Amino acid sequence: MTTTTLPGGLGLRTARPADLDQIGALLVARGEAGDDVDHRLVVEDPDAGWETCAVVVDGDRVVSTATLLDEEVRVGDVVLAAGQVELVATAVGYEGRGLVRALMAWAHDLSTDRGHLLQVMIGIPYFYRLFGYEYAIDIPRARALTSTPDPVPGVLRRATRADLPALAALQDHAQGGFDVAMPHSPPRRRWHLEHDTSTTWVLERDGAPVATARTGEPDDDVLLAEAASTDAAAADLLLAGLVAEHAGSTLHVVHRAGTVTGDRWEGRLAAPSDLAEQYYVRVERPERVLDALRPVLDARLARVGTDLDAVVVSTFGRHYRMPVADGRLGPVEVGGAMQAPGVVGGAGVAPDQLGALLLGPLGMAGLARRRPDVYAGSQATLFETLFPPMTADLLTYYLPW
Repeated sequence: MTTTTLPGGLGLRTARPADLDQIGALLVARGEAGDDVDHRLVVEDPDAGWETCAVVVDGDRVVSTATLLDEEVRVGDVVLAAGQVELVATAVGYEGRGLVRALMAWAHDLSTDRGHLLQVMIGIPYFYRLFGYEYAIDIPRARALTSTPDPVPGVLRRATRADLPALAALQDHAQGGFDVAMPHSPPRRRWHLEHDTSTTWVLERDGAPVATARTGEPDDDVLLAEAASTDAAAADLLLAGLVAEHAGSTLHVVHRAGTVTGDRWEGRLAAPSDLAEQYYVRVERPERVLDALRPVLDARLARVGTDLDAVVVSTFGRHYRMPVADGRLGPVEVGGAMQAPGVVGGAGVAPDQLGALLLGPLGMAGLARRRPDVYAGSQATLFETLFPPMTADLLTYYLPW
């Protein structure tokens, strides 16, 4: 097992089973109760394993850790392999020594080795911008439930492993209407059934699962998220059952606009907060992402057409050229610095805004209204069609409160 030497005599290496108790104790001390269980579920699962976790050690002591999860982000009909860094913690007295930076570099290298084209994550404000991430995709805000449907009979219960195929189908149905979606991976669906920080529910009708949701830990305020159902009646049954299950608590619902539950429950929710909450996105190799998205971009190009011989996107320090032939885009060609892409009919996009352009709710037009370093030049119709505002629904290990 290779150990990378860090300043101060510390070492970074892949975690191993003997580290389990120390990693768990560190995660709980610096994070939340139950983080140790969540970590164990990842590293002991054969579909993830110990190679997904790294530690920084001071002698025999684990003083920092991070874990990389495999994800899939769907954009239209294209699925992009992605990574998500989770379960990050550093011991008191070791902050400010570059340990998280070293662990993030390890995670990004591993992500590249696994064929991931980008990384997404939820993280503490600002911090992960230091490591190449930028805010890009809106997180729907939790909204207080202000009225409830009348109690109706239904079988609401905690999900079991036998329900996993039905849960996946319900979530696929709910996410089908979004431009961008990240489902739970199959192993994470298993982990959710075994950890203590959330509960996955199933509603049965005539013996078949017809709705599901996750709730956070029981408290005076309970978070209800990831709600999905086959029809409006099932949505009402699900909500009534969850209200009864959490009697005495106020439910706060993460609204999934355009879904069955979202449409059915909209009128029962308080007005949303206008504060910003977003997922981070990191795009290290734009050419790889653009190349993977060519089927999506081709379909958009067909709607508007172009007389240009190539579509050019410049991130100023580099530029990306996609030749146009017979109305379709060719493989991405990478070039050097291009400070004035408008001269060739290209668009300019600050490199830290590329994730927001490809996956976010503003698109080219919205970003251009807010940022002088994002613009479509003389080809506004073309680039606003190629990069429209995107709706998104991302499912992550932890519920976004």
